[in-house]
Amino acid sequence: MATRKTSKTPPKSELAQAGEHLGTAAREVGTAVSHKFEAMGDAVSAGVKTARKNVIKQRDQAKRQIGSLVKMAEAQLHKAQAQLKKAAAAAQKSVQAAEKKLESTRRATAKKLASLQASAERKAKALQKAIEKEAAALKKAAGGQPKAAAKKTMGKAGVVERKVAAKKAPAKKAAAKKAAAKKAPANKAAAKKTSTMLRR
Repeated sequence: MATRKTSKTPPKSELAQAGEHLGTAAREVGTAVSHKFEAMGDAVSAGVKTARKNVIKQRDQAKRQIGSLVKMAEAQLHKAQAQLKKAAAAAQKSVQAAEKKLESTRRATAKKLASLQASAERKAKALQKAIEKEAAALKKAAGGQPKAAAKKTMGKAGVVERKVAAKKAPAKKAAAKKAAAKKAPANKAAAKKTSTMLRR
């Protein structure tokens, strides 16, 4: 009977076993390094994300602050414009009131001046009539009185004329002088007539 030969694998040498151990260790080191790199990448990525979030957050805060400052500035500008508008309206109102008061004062002054002028004219006319009446009375009285009585009457007429001239308004001095100048020849004529009659 034939017998089969069984082949036995020769035992590995220590060098081969050491090589296998080194290869396994190298693979494990590579895996560990790969995991480490992945972890570092994840950490860096997370850090970048966090930094980006912080930057975005700070940017949003800056935008909000800038927006708040802009709104505050706009509010102050609107307030200043409103105050300026109010001040301009008040100034315009004051100017209009002053113009109205000035116009009212001008009208009142013109009215008062016209009234004073009319009153002065009335007084001048009344004085002129009084002078004419007095002159007529003197002229009438001078016709039948003696010389002394005529002088006395003429003296009274002079006093009356002086009083009338003193009472006249300054604006009517010219009119009074004109009236006195008109009446002077009549008084002189009356005096001459009286003197002539007394001499006879």
